[in-house]
Amino acid sequence: MKNLFQVGMLIFLTTVPSAAQMAVAHESGKYFAASVPSSAPALNKPVVRVNGAVLTENDLQREMYAIFPFAGAHNGGFPAAMEPQIRKGALQMIVFEELVYQEAERRHLTIAPVRMQKAIADFRKQFKSPDEYREFMKEELGDSQQLLRARIRRALLIDTLLNSEISNKASVSLAETKAFYDRNPDKFRLPESFSLQTISIIPPANATPDQIKEARKRAESTCQRAKETKSYEQFGALAEKVSEDDYRVMMGDHKLVDRAKLPAPLLQAALKMQPGQVSDLIAVEQWYTVFRLNAHHPAGMQKFADVNESIRKELEQQKTETLRSRLSTQLRAKAHVEEL
Repeated sequence: MKNLFQVGMLIFLTTVPSAAQMAVAHESGKYFAASVPSSAPALNKPVVRVNGAVLTENDLQREMYAIFPFAGAHNGGFPAAMEPQIRKGALQMIVFEELVYQEAERRHLTIAPVRMQKAIADFRKQFKSPDEYREFMKEELGDSQQLLRARIRRALLIDTLLNSEISNKASVSLAETKAFYDRNPDKFRLPESFSLQTISIIPPANATPDQIKEARKRAESTCQRAKETKSYEQFGALAEKVSEDDYRVMMGDHKLVDRAKLPAPLLQAALKMQPGQVSDLIAVEQWYTVFRLNAHHPAGMQKFADVNESIRKELEQQKTETLRSRLSTQLRAKAHVEEL
């Protein structure tokens, strides 16, 4: 095995995937992959002691690679400017996980045999072949099924306590989302907006009079072709072919544009048009633009039914972060944590 931990095969036995997000993961039978390069120094070196339990550089590196899985794109390392913060967040996370595990043991939580068997089966499914599984077991766990079960049990205990103390308590009811919607009308007001596609012809920077004249000629020809289009798709195909603005790669589609953000000449034209119509040629500074109006949306309020789910997710995230912070504070208050 060239790398100490091969991508896709590490048992990242934790239930909190990112220190940056500070979010609680779901069922810990879903293990996280990470890769720690074989050149990583002194992986067995102790880095922190949590109520007597020693966590090593190995544990820290696994968490760092979980936080920043793109390290492989940096030759197996972390960007120098980011590494201190990644390391700090990873250290906080592994300490938190260990405290949660110890609390689960203190409460005498148990894992049902059927859940344990499913977690083991899910773990084995990560491997492409039986040979890869055997190689991992030999290199990482000394072929010890007992150690494998112990690590999986640890992850499931962490998951069980976090579900009890955080996930299950962070749920948000329909009444709560409706109350939030009613209390915060400004969050759900929609400005007057326009859905449009553009085709632009842009003279070169510092263009000569002849270059401007040539661009104007091309723009007039393009405008005529644009007016001959009969649909969103036809206008978009022409935009992809001839437009010189950045939206050409998206069929010229700007999606919804706030009225306040439209250049005055485009706004004046859009206010006189019906959806499906194509404008005349419009000069915006030195650009020449023709646009298709797809929709004109008056100012109004988003319907509760349309935003209920996003409100629920936002409120649940807030609850999750509050509950997690509270649990961390409680566990830390009676813990002895010593960085080594």
